[in-house]
Amino acid sequence: MATDRDGRADRVKVLFDTNALMIPFQFRVDIFEELRNLIGAYEPLILTEVLLELKGLSRGRGRSGSAARSALLLSGRCLESGSGYSEGTVDEKIIRFAGEHGCMVITNDRGLRDALLALGIPVITLMQQKKLEILRR
Repeated sequence: MATDRDGRADRVKVLFDTNALMIPFQFRVDIFEELRNLIGAYEPLILTEVLLELKGLSRGRGRSGSAARSALLLSGRCLESGSGYSEGTVDEKIIRFAGEHGCMVITNDRGLRDALLALGIPVITLMQQKKLEILRR
């Protein structure tokens, strides 16, 4: 396994989409444990734009608002990064960031998943509402 300049083993970068952090509250799946079982050591990343999207959703009522508020708490387990892009939707920023930084993306959003796969970016998604799986083109 390759190592970084400090001699530590490289970890897979996993970029979280908004709805990925809501999976534990919608489907009762521990995504962090599932990721560890699926890929081993990884570095969980979240874009500032995704956090802003979650904050907006968290102001809502009902199950979605509640899931978003809980997801905000979970987001603290991720390393926050600004995308560095001023133009585009959150999904477009995720796609660009993942491509430029060699990230896998965890999402349950079909449109985002298909766009990522079309560009050869690996996607981690929830299958059968119970386990995570890696999809590759």
